Amino acid sequence: MDTQLGLAHFWQQGDAVSHTLAILLVLMSIASWSLLLIKLLEQWRLRQALRHALPAFWQAGSKQAAQQVLVTRDGSQLLSGIALQAEHAAQAYAGKSGLGLGGGLDAGEYLGRTLQQTLLQAQARLEQGLTMLASIGATAPFVGLFGTVWGIYHALISLSGHGQMNIDQVAGPVGEALIMTAIGLFVAIPAVLAYNACTRNNRLMLAALEGFAHGLHAYLVAGVRQYPSSPMPDGALQPHSAGKGV
Repeated sequence: MDTQLGLAHFWQQGDAVSHTLAILLVLMSIASWSLLLIKLLEQWRLRQALRHALPAFWQAGSKQAAQQVLVTRDGSQLLSGIALQAEHAAQAYAGKSGLGLGGGLDAGEYLGRTLQQTLLQAQARLEQGLTMLASIGATAPFVGLFGTVWGIYHALISLSGHGQMNIDQVAGPVGEALIMTAIGLFVAIPAVLAYNACTRNNRLMLAALEGFAHGLHAYLVAGVRQYPSSPMPDGALQPHSAGKGV
């Protein structure tokens, strides 16, 4: 009897509900791992841009050269998007064209609101997919548990007409049903860990993006050529000295 037990036997003995739950867990696992790889790639690109493209941006000799640095070396497109929006806002305010309700603000307030909106868009982009990761981590154990309860119920129903039974006849089907709980945990644990790691990395990167936005604001409004903070490889922030640049 032991040779007939296992995942394959459980699948053969399962009904439409258990098959649906198993397929759902597999799809949830594929989705969580795919999102994790995508988020790791996005964060790696932004981290590389913060380490390499950003210093080169501030060391550029002109605005055009600085923008070209981000266009060619910013794989995340977040830094270049912030810089481009800031430059467009400064030009629009200088020409007093297309300002709308922002025409009554001074240059600093108008540019600050534009940068704030751009940062919110960057934050939304960094957080894409995290809700799904959190949902998978929260629901996968319950999906697996429901599959286990459903499997145990049908196993006991199928054994109820056999008269006297021993422990081996009950333990086998019940043990097979517990596979669903194990699969649910296997799906949920990586999703939860990925969500926590991505949330922490996003918080550090958003702090670096805010520092970049403050530096742009100071330069475009007051002409101060100083980037207030520089991202370090370990995610910490360190003061960056002023120097020649854009």
